[in-house]
Amino acid sequence: MVLLYLFFIVLWGLKNGKSSDSQSYFLAGRTMPWWIVGLSLFAASISSTTLIGQSGDSYHTGLAVFNYNLTGIIVMVLFAVFLLPLYIKSRIFTIPEFLEKRFDSRSRYYFSGICILGNIFLDAAGALYAAALIIKLILPEADLQMIIIVFAIISASYTIPGGLSSAINAELIQAIILILGSVILTIFCFQQGGDYFYGLFADGDMLVKLIRPLSDSATPWLGLIVGMPILGIYFWANNQTLVQRVLSSRNIDEGRKGVIFTGYLTLLTLFIVAMPGLIARHLFPGLEKPDMVYPNMVLQLMPIGLLGVMLSALLSALTSTLSAILNSTSTLFTIDFYAKFNKKADSKHLVFVGKIASCVIIILSAIWAPQIGHFGSLLKYYQEMLSYIAPPIVATFIMGVFCKRVNANGAFAGLIGGLVMAVLLLFFKQYLVGELHFLFIVPILFGLSCLIIYGFSLLYPAPSELKLNDTTFNVAEFKDELSRMRDCKWYDNYLFYSVVLLLLSAVIWIIFS
Repeated sequence: MVLLYLFFIVLWGLKNGKSSDSQSYFLAGRTMPWWIVGLSLFAASISSTTLIGQSGDSYHTGLAVFNYNLTGIIVMVLFAVFLLPLYIKSRIFTIPEFLEKRFDSRSRYYFSGICILGNIFLDAAGALYAAALIIKLILPEADLQMIIIVFAIISASYTIPGGLSSAINAELIQAIILILGSVILTIFCFQQGGDYFYGLFADGDMLVKLIRPLSDSATPWLGLIVGMPILGIYFWANNQTLVQRVLSSRNIDEGRKGVIFTGYLTLLTLFIVAMPGLIARHLFPGLEKPDMVYPNMVLQLMPIGLLGVMLSALLSALTSTLSAILNSTSTLFTIDFYAKFNKKADSKHLVFVGKIASCVIIILSAIWAPQIGHFGSLLKYYQEMLSYIAPPIVATFIMGVFCKRVNANGAFAGLIGGLVMAVLLLFFKQYLVGELHFLFIVPILFGLSCLIIYGFSLLYPAPSELKLNDTTFNVAEFKDELSRMRDCKWYDNYLFYSVVLLLLSAVIWIIFS
């Protein structure tokens, strides 16, 4: 059944691909309705980190890991209201391109380069490695490198020929299978271990608490306020892999509704990822590797008849993530670097270069993926470095959008200053901040970056009006939009669904506080 599913996904992706020009290949022609944007965004965001990592973290520390998703939902609403309209109005292909429109090419190249390296050697390689681990549980004798190559070929086989359209249409099927399969797994999980969860909740055990003491090693309550939102902005509003799906929407309103729809789907991860991971503490006590919690639940809880469905759901998350990363990374290279180098390249030539770039990217990822198992500590350090690099990037976007006095020199100084701070923290963290939780380091880096950006900007002339058009927040336009929303029917008003989404998030925080 799994093989049939993978074969169907490849055919479906190829059938629905578009590669006639660069806008079709990289942004699906900017024609996607809200529900397709929402499902695609959800499928791309449910990576190996979410399914395997969050369930393992829930096994280890309880439901607190779901705080990242809840704060992410708040960020999604803010993204839909403030940043998304600017992205779509400026007609960008990539998020780094927005930095060039607001500042200059230096900021664009820096951010794009960081994204490409991270996508290849962390995200794509990580997705391939996670898929290989799952198959190794089923077929222990299978060669790890061969499994990785097979999955690389599967994802590349429809993403490279068809571009973003292929990726999005495949993600629609994958998102539906993922949700249905995870719901089925959750039902079986509660049937066998539900009493354990209810007992923890009745006793007020810390494992079921979202709001934790300041001394908590997982998610101290202050970190929810000062740290997680900054990381959430980087993930949801500055991440090419995810935002590219939003850029494919047919207009601003459809994009906004798609993001809010993703927020509702993200609420489901409390029930289909975090809770089952916590119950697994009772069902599979003493697991040496928490990251193996989700695969073990699939293999040991699902009846034979449904095992294929659930394996398909699990592989859906991994292949959709890989497909999303592959397409976004080739877009970054082609639009941010090659198109700038070869300004005479026409639309079809850019598509050709994008396909070649995708081939190189998937090969590099497949070569690096097996090394993750040997250099786990280095991967940890790399992830930590990314968490240090994120705050300066978020500061650059936020200051650029909401402060018109900030200019290109200030932005670039903030990015380079942030990089220097990241390197210092990577090698001298113990001497500089001791055992300070990384959620408290994030706002410190963010604040220092904002000061550098603004301070250096004051040393140079203010940016021209041309740099501020469609790249900065306009209060007058926002007020006009709010007045138009009052005349809009409630069922067609994205703000109504946004408020309901925020209220549901607040209710979850209250129930599990």
